[in-house]
Amino acid sequence: MSELTATSISPVGPYFSPLVQGYWRLDDWQMTPQQRLSFLKAHIDLGITTVDHADIYGDYRCESLFGQALKLDPSVRQKIQVVSKCDIKLVSEAAPTRKINHYDTSYRHIIQSVDNSLSRLGVERLDVLLLHRPDALMDADEVAEAFTTLRHHGKVKHLGVSNFSPSQFDLLQSRLDESLVTNQVEINPLRFDVIHDGTLDQLQRLRIKPMAWSCLAGGELFNGDSAQATRVRETLQVIADELGATIDQVIYAWVMRLPSAPLPIIGSGNIERVKSAINARSLTLSREQWYRIWVASKGHNVP
Repeated sequence: MSELTATSISPVGPYFSPLVQGYWRLDDWQMTPQQRLSFLKAHIDLGITTVDHADIYGDYRCESLFGQALKLDPSVRQKIQVVSKCDIKLVSEAAPTRKINHYDTSYRHIIQSVDNSLSRLGVERLDVLLLHRPDALMDADEVAEAFTTLRHHGKVKHLGVSNFSPSQFDLLQSRLDESLVTNQVEINPLRFDVIHDGTLDQLQRLRIKPMAWSCLAGGELFNGDSAQATRVRETLQVIADELGATIDQVIYAWVMRLPSAPLPIIGSGNIERVKSAINARSLTLSREQWYRIWVASKGHNVP
């Protein structure tokens, strides 16, 4: 199995494992608290020490489920880097007066969201807080003030964003004394606009590693029936056969081949699937193999 060594995700840190364990489906895994703890310890032992959360995951339940497991062995907190996100407000039983899903990057909501996440997770500090989605009403000065407050009180160490365009990233960065440390974006062979819209160019210029969500396209690469998904799946299988690998490993290798050095987020609660993802690090796709997948997705040759 490929050995995992922690990597700095930006010039100012922090150090993350080169793959990240995502917990957005934790509520679907139907695990007991002890099973959750055992899974957490298992991927830590494999070298995956960074965990990805958001306040809204599992209709606001996943952070609490993780916190229940962590409470069984609080010493595990010292072995992991905790990422969480805020700014999406979901229509939920937890918010019965809310009429629509929307975004909120106000000072008050950011502070309250972090306090809620810390309470649910049972930790004293987030290693990284991400703004989950771009907010058309975002006041960059207000976000900066919230982050300054959170850092002052030791509740958040670093700030990043998720799904931000380069201009949105630059706007927020212009108001911060500390550097943003990542932009968590969707990267998979079906949806990779960030490769061409300047997002990954910006991060590579700044030497900031993106976090890559939905690398397996939510399973669409395996069972989607669109012409695009069918073309890509067939090409992935051919390349997997060439490399003696599995389709999912080729997908992760395709994402990690990008020069911005994305950190893929693994969404499975099956430790064997986690091990398979780790083994993808030993694969090296040639440029031609990488572009064969690009062409299959686009449905046409390169210009």
